[in-house]
Amino acid sequence: MSEGKSLEELKKEAAAKAKEEALRKREERKVKEAAEMQEKEKALSKPEEESKESTEDELVRAKKEAAAKAKEEALRKREERKAKEAAEMQEKEKALSKPEEEDNESTKDELIRAKKEAAAKAKAAALARMKQKEAVQTDATEPQGSSEDEKQKAIALAKAKAVAAAKAKLASKGEAGPEDEKTKAIAAAKAKAVAAAKAKASAAEETAEITPSVNQPLLERYVSVLTAHVGADALEDSYINRLSKDVPTLVVKRDAYYEVMEFLRKNEQMAFDYMSELHGTDFVTHMEVYVHLYSYRNRQPVAVKVKVDREKPVLSSVAPLWKGADWPEREAYDLLGIVFEGHPNLKRILLPDDWIGYPLRKDYEPFDGEV
Repeated sequence: MSEGKSLEELKKEAAAKAKEEALRKREERKVKEAAEMQEKEKALSKPEEESKESTEDELVRAKKEAAAKAKEEALRKREERKAKEAAEMQEKEKALSKPEEEDNESTKDELIRAKKEAAAKAKAAALARMKQKEAVQTDATEPQGSSEDEKQKAIALAKAKAVAAAKAKLASKGEAGPEDEKTKAIAAAKAKAVAAAKAKASAAEETAEITPSVNQPLLERYVSVLTAHVGADALEDSYINRLSKDVPTLVVKRDAYYEVMEFLRKNEQMAFDYMSELHGTDFVTHMEVYVHLYSYRNRQPVAVKVKVDREKPVLSSVAPLWKGADWPEREAYDLLGIVFEGHPNLKRILLPDDWIGYPLRKDYEPFDGEV
C-alpha cells in the first residue's frame, strides 16, 4: 500500500505546510493592515486648518475600506474552510473505498489525482480572491449597497470559470471528475438500497401472506360485535396492519364514526378505556383521522380510521368520550383545518388565532413569504 512515505504521512505533511503557510500569510496581512491603519491615522491627524469636509471624507472612506477588507477576509476564510472540508471528505471517501489489495501503482495514481484536485481547488480559490479583491478595490469608494452585488457577481463568475476549467482539464486527460465519480457512487448506493428495501418488503409480504396474524381472531371478533350492535353499514373495511405491530384496524364511515367510537368506549365486551393517539393526514384527494385505542381490561388494541371530505372536513369530536382527545383534535384543527363538532374548546393550539391557512395541508402556501 505504500512506497517511501505513506499516504497518511503525505497528507499530514501537506496539511502542516498548508497551515504554516496560512499562519504566515495571516501574520503578513495583519502587519500590512496595521501599517495601513497607522498611515490612515496619520493622515486623519492633520492640522485643524484642513477643511472638515475632506477629513470626514477620509474617515468615511477608511471605514468603508476597513469594512470591505473585513468582509473580504471573512469570505476568504469561509471559502478556504469549504475547500479544505471538501478535500478532506474526498480524501476520506477515496481512502475508505480503496480495496486493501490495491498495488503501489494504483496508490501513486490516487496521490497524483488528489494533488491535481487540490491544485485545481487552490487555483479556483486564488481566482476568486483576485476577483473579489479587484471588486473591493474598484468599489471601495462607492455606496455600500451597490458594491455588494458586484462582489457577489464577481465571486460567482470566478467560481464558475474555475469549475469549468477544472472539468475541461480533466475531460481532456480522459479522467472522470471527482463530482461525477461521487454522483455515480451515490446513485449506485441509492439504487442498491432501494433494491434491497424492495426485496425485503417483498419477502415480508410473502411471509405475512403465508403466516396469519396472531391478532386475526381479535379483528374478526371486533367486526362481529360491531355488526351485531351498530350495523353492517358502519364499517367500510377492516384489516390487520402489518406495518404497525399487526394492530387490528377498522375503517369506519364518517356518519357512523361517533356511534362506533361510543360503542368501543362503553360496551362491556370492548371496554377501550384509553386513547393513546389521534392525528389527521392530508391525502390530497381526502383527509383521514387515525385513532389508536387500548383496553386495559382486555389488554387488547384497536385502530380506527375515518375518511373526511377535504373541502369540508367536519367530524364529530370524541373528546366527550376520552379526555385525551382534547389537545390532539385541536392540533388537527390547527394544522389541517379539520373541524371537530362538539369539541369543548376548539381553537388553535400551536399557531396564533389570526394565522392564515393550515401548514400540514399539501397545498399550503405561507401568507407571509418571509416566514
